[in-house]
Amino acid sequence: MAIDLIQQRNPNATPPTHPLRRSLLFMPGDSARKIEKAVELTADSIIADLEDAVALSQKEVARETVVACFQRLDFGPTERLIRMNPVSTTLWEDDLSQTILARPEGYVLPKTESAAQVQAVSKRLAELEGSHGLPVGSTRLLALVETAMGVVKAAEIAASDSRLGALLFGAEDLAGDMGARRSREGWEIFYARGAVVTAAAAYGLPAIDTVYVDLADTEGLAAECRFAQGMGFSGKLAIHPRQVAVINRVFSPTNEGIAQAQRLIDAFASQQAAGTGVFEMDGKMIDMPIVLAARKVLAAGRRG
Repeated sequence: MAIDLIQQRNPNATPPTHPLRRSLLFMPGDSARKIEKAVELTADSIIADLEDAVALSQKEVARETVVACFQRLDFGPTERLIRMNPVSTTLWEDDLSQTILARPEGYVLPKTESAAQVQAVSKRLAELEGSHGLPVGSTRLLALVETAMGVVKAAEIAASDSRLGALLFGAEDLAGDMGARRSREGWEIFYARGAVVTAAAAYGLPAIDTVYVDLADTEGLAAECRFAQGMGFSGKLAIHPRQVAVINRVFSPTNEGIAQAQRLIDAFASQQAAGTGVFEMDGKMIDMPIVLAARKVLAAGRRG
């Protein structure tokens, strides 16, 4: 079977490219000071939050603050995202219409529970892009899966729309929705974590892991990052600037790992030229799944 895979797949194929998103840092949308601070940080993405971090009475202020900050600040290569309010509320359309001119690279859609929700936001974005002279389809969407229904519909969500750039996993809201108690081990969310990362992989999307709420526990954060990376996640949500460096370090391939991946790819090319499919290297059988994993390491190294 492994030989068949090597014969059927393009040996020169590379994984689909997406923006580098190891660390995605939430910032309260109504705090210009905290958004300004993000300019000095090394987060791959910042998420200006219009949802949970903002009181209902401050929603309008938050929209205005985000627009002003995004228009006047230079974030360099950092991706600028806005977490809008859920489609289940009456706030989301104003979130889009009042912030689109801030030209965010994308919006985070919280509590996503169906393909229809993603498609509704995508349709409204197309209308706004067209009316403001922006390239239609240029604004990305990242779906945050954080409810029981969202987990059940994860595959449907992943396949929903061409704007979709990643699936994000939210454990805290999910635990509340399920009536579960969060634990350090995380067994109460293990199935959901797996469902989200599997759905993302099935449709060629990166998966981003949930926040780590103990701000003082950097060792625990690093351990959870390694665990999530082992499951297939490519990054993690952050809720404090001090978490960014830890997340970036764990989700970046080491020089040793990059060198090993390159050695494996070179050996694969030689074996292919010699007409060999599956081969042995360092006492291990090398087949296509291992080759694809090595290609992902090299791709991550180039982007980092």
